[in-house]
Amino acid sequence: MAYPGYGGPQYGGPMPGMPAQGMPMQGMPGGHMGGPMPGHMGVPMGGAPAQGGYGAYGGGYPGTYGAPPPAANDPMWSYFTAIAGQDGEIDAEELQRCLTQSGFTGSYSPFSLETCRIMIAMLDRDFTGKMGFNEFKDLFTALSGWKQNFMMFDQDRSGTVEPHEMTQAVNAMGYRVSPQALNVIIKRYNKGGRIFFDDYVACCVKLRALTENFRRRDAMHQGSVTFQYDEFILCTMAI
Repeated sequence: MAYPGYGGPQYGGPMPGMPAQGMPMQGMPGGHMGGPMPGHMGVPMGGAPAQGGYGAYGGGYPGTYGAPPPAANDPMWSYFTAIAGQDGEIDAEELQRCLTQSGFTGSYSPFSLETCRIMIAMLDRDFTGKMGFNEFKDLFTALSGWKQNFMMFDQDRSGTVEPHEMTQAVNAMGYRVSPQALNVIIKRYNKGGRIFFDDYVACCVKLRALTENFRRRDAMHQGSVTFQYDEFILCTMAI
């Protein structure tokens, strides 16, 4: 059954506007997604996007104690370990520093700390306020898709989109929400009548996280769920 919010892509699946699996991603500093990221690390980033469906939410360094992590052969592993804390995870400040130093936003304004917090919250199933390596990779896949979607509508490269373009962007991502909901979204995330890239990503994070929370509880895909008050506060206030 199709109903509002259920048009969104599954977690880890390719976002609309993203190239098919196996094709290079554009819009990243340094050219293709598999090319080197700028900054002091100089470590290449990339790897194939995750398969569709709900993937495992790993935290910290995978693998058994004393054994080399299975991710060691991944081209993003060295980049992750260079910015992760001693606990093998990344918090919001480390993520903000990573995204700023890598030049991911290009000519757009850097991500705010608040947006970095909700990026982590989107993947943070155990509410630690941090993300592990698998979550780090998943985030970059999502961010790359959102950036390409944004750039399709920001044709003058002003770093902003207009309200009607934001509506088109939300629809292009597969979400089917009412005009009233779209109006609320635009009022919430616009500044001076335009939506900046940072706010656009914050909106995408919240749409995806809330849709997933809803979908997990709607096993029969009926378009309605029942929440306990505390459960509702937990899933909404965490983002």
